[in-house]
Amino acid sequence: MKNVELLIEALPYIKDFHGATMVIKIGGHAMVNDSVLEETIKDIILLYFVGIRPVVIHGGGPEISEKMEKLGLKPKFIEGLRVTDRDTMEVVEMVLDGKVNSKIVTMFIRNGGKAVGLSGKDGLLVVAKKKEMRMRKGENEVIIDLGFVGETEYVNPEIIRILLDNGFIPVISPVATDLAGNTYNLNADVVAGDIAASLKAKKLIMLTDVPGILKNPEDRSSLISRVRLEDLERMISTGILKAGMIPKCEAVIKALKNGVERAHIIDGSKPHSILIELFTKEGIGTMVEP
Repeated sequence: MKNVELLIEALPYIKDFHGATMVIKIGGHAMVNDSVLEETIKDIILLYFVGIRPVVIHGGGPEISEKMEKLGLKPKFIEGLRVTDRDTMEVVEMVLDGKVNSKIVTMFIRNGGKAVGLSGKDGLLVVAKKKEMRMRKGENEVIIDLGFVGETEYVNPEIIRILLDNGFIPVISPVATDLAGNTYNLNADVVAGDIAASLKAKKLIMLTDVPGILKNPEDRSSLISRVRLEDLERMISTGILKAGMIPKCEAVIKALKNGVERAHIIDGSKPHSILIELFTKEGIGTMVEP
């Protein structure tokens, strides 16, 4: 009986979301635990079969670092960003496009989904430019060269729309190129936000390793279930948000300011977290609204 009640509770959400595009960024525990990843993929396939058009973006930082160490390359980070020289960029492409993307597509196919693997390079889906990082050193501001670390210049979403219109689930890695043919490593959270904005997606969903946005980053029980855009901006400017949550929230802010209706930050390690967040009144993570 409880299962029937859950289905009835989900019905208005299913009706509202039918035909909607949702961008889902897979990260955190789901990217390092294959069983969690496969359960996440099954949930995304369920979304597909109730009429939602999912677009999947993935990262792969731990796998990149692991591969680098096996090849005798030492990972180096500045302010959370991977310094990416030419050798590192080759490893990034090898891992993200050759291993992680292929693994996710295979899991979709194994569970009955029609997935197509892409990188930001394909069809110039994401055109990148070199990211400039500025830091204070004493009284001076200096530019730090991160190598082949990029940021989005613009997105060409036509190839995604073609795939969605033909019943495919795009699975996209955050590797992109500029118009001169230079390849860049981009932050997957940022790419997810930029792609969601370009598609005017109904929702942007960020899977991470924490319950959502926390009032106190040290207290996982201090979850903020719902937050408005201006309040989220204030949390960034006042330093309440820390470390890896900042690029996620900046991506969410940009997406909502460019036509995305709602964004969700949820714990991807919890079973069926996407379904609970989308199809129940209480949800499971943080919903950000304009």
